[in-house]
Amino acid sequence: MAYKDLREFISALEQCRLLKRITAEVDCELEITEITDRVSKMKGEDNVALLFENVRGYDMPVLMNAFGSYERMALALGVEKLDDVADEISQLLRLPYISFSHKMDLVKLIPMMKNAINFPKYVSNAPCQEVIEKDNPTLDILPILKCWPQDGGPFVTLPLVFTKNPATDKRNVGMYRLQKYDAVTTGMHWHIHKNGAENYRDAKERGMTRIEAAVAIGTDPVLTYAATAPLPRDIDEMVFAGFLRHKSVELTKCVTVNLEVPATSEIVLEGYVDVNETRREGPFGDHTGYYSLADDYPVFHITCITHRKNPIYAATIVGRPPMEDCYIAKATERIFLPLLRQMLPEIVDINMPLEGVFHDCIIVSIKKQFPMHARKVMHALWGMGQMMNVKMIVVVDSHVDVQDMSEVAWRVFNNIDARHDLEIVEGPLDVLDHSSPMAKWGAKLGIDATKTWPEEGHAREWPDEITMSDEIKARVDERWKEFGL
Repeated sequence: MAYKDLREFISALEQCRLLKRITAEVDCELEITEITDRVSKMKGEDNVALLFENVRGYDMPVLMNAFGSYERMALALGVEKLDDVADEISQLLRLPYISFSHKMDLVKLIPMMKNAINFPKYVSNAPCQEVIEKDNPTLDILPILKCWPQDGGPFVTLPLVFTKNPATDKRNVGMYRLQKYDAVTTGMHWHIHKNGAENYRDAKERGMTRIEAAVAIGTDPVLTYAATAPLPRDIDEMVFAGFLRHKSVELTKCVTVNLEVPATSEIVLEGYVDVNETRREGPFGDHTGYYSLADDYPVFHITCITHRKNPIYAATIVGRPPMEDCYIAKATERIFLPLLRQMLPEIVDINMPLEGVFHDCIIVSIKKQFPMHARKVMHALWGMGQMMNVKMIVVVDSHVDVQDMSEVAWRVFNNIDARHDLEIVEGPLDVLDHSSPMAKWGAKLGIDATKTWPEEGHAREWPDEITMSDEIKARVDERWKEFGL
């Protein structure tokens, strides 16, 4: 289903008993973080979304941990399970050749492809502009969180940042944290590898003095997810969101800048980034579980704030996993698996463990077909978009369950020869990686934990794995109750 807005999603969470309303007074400086961190690490029914309705000094409630489980992430995307989206993408990628034997496939696929492309619709009288603060806009009305003790200040943590490329006029939507400096300025944490930063650099190269930006806070959850998705450069995130929700996204023109934002957003910040101005931003308690260090970043100047009547402030916290962002990343893992298989059909499955915080580790199972095949897959993955930042790739054989970390560890610990099965290369690393002596690049490790073939230099016989015969397994299955176990 497609949610009309964040409020409809909150209602769905509540109906499924996946949301807890907190009526006790709480402080947006550190206290909300501590409460949310504890809840996000709870198991089962105790891990719920939180709606803080009584934030000290503010009229707005704060929504936290809305995506913080596999169940809530699936609910956000309107599916039973995350792999349902991947299955739909797999069908669209089948692209059968035209022949008599494939005509029924084409009959089925053509309507699917037409329905998949839902371009944005543009509307006026948008709910996000029920209140317009253009003369004296102030961030002081927002319960912006200070998350961790050493943070450089309060940060907007779940923003959808809209910009356009000055050369192509193509829209980009990314999620870049905003440190509040004062009532009308924030940092703009554009990592060097991100498309928002590319738009910023293009504006500077063209001699422009500023690039317009708009920030939507509190959107339909599919839109929030789409802003985090590692899409190719020219794929519009709002078109992608239309595909995911099976319905066009409604956008509306901003009041003071030439940009469009989701019409049902709770809050919108409009303004610009001066291409010649930077300011110290950070530290920030980040998703690695460590503080990202302070550095100079561009500054976002606010020219207007619009919002709904009685808006809801949506936020998140990041830190040592598991946390809400881990489940957003897991959605990306499942949704983009078919696209990886399209380019590397030998891939069976992937797992990006929560402890690897997205960019530090990926485990891949492959149908090994030739010597050094695992090396080929490693280097291919390191050459794909944001996969360039992955610090460790572990490759296992096709029959290995990559979702079972105990099995993966057993394979790695038993199968590798350290001299021959470790591949160390140098290349880009995530800006947040603190372990490399150099910022933004360093050494990366590939581990080939597949069965080593004679053609790969293993002259010794490779032993068979210990497994019981199917006949005995079936016999024991039939008699299991007899054993009283």
